[in-house]
Amino acid sequence: MAAVCQVTGATPGFGMNVSHSHRRTHRRFDPNVQKKTYYVPSLKRKVTLTVSAKGIKVIDARGIEAVVKDIIARGVKL
Repeated sequence: MAAVCQVTGATPGFGMNVSHSHRRTHRRFDPNVQKKTYYVPSLKRKVTLTVSAKGIKVIDARGIEAVVKDIIARGVKL
């Protein structure tokens, strides 16, 4: 599963692990993405979205209808 939120567009960030001796190795900061299923009344079906924890809060605040409308406007197939 790709670590990309379909609502907020959050993608992995990159950085370094720094040890006590200051040796640096590459690391990746993945967003907290979950697969969530929502019922969308306008589509009359369930839609499975890959959303981050912040994306779930956005859906709670704005409503699934408005969020799905924005996702479809971007050209993403649901």
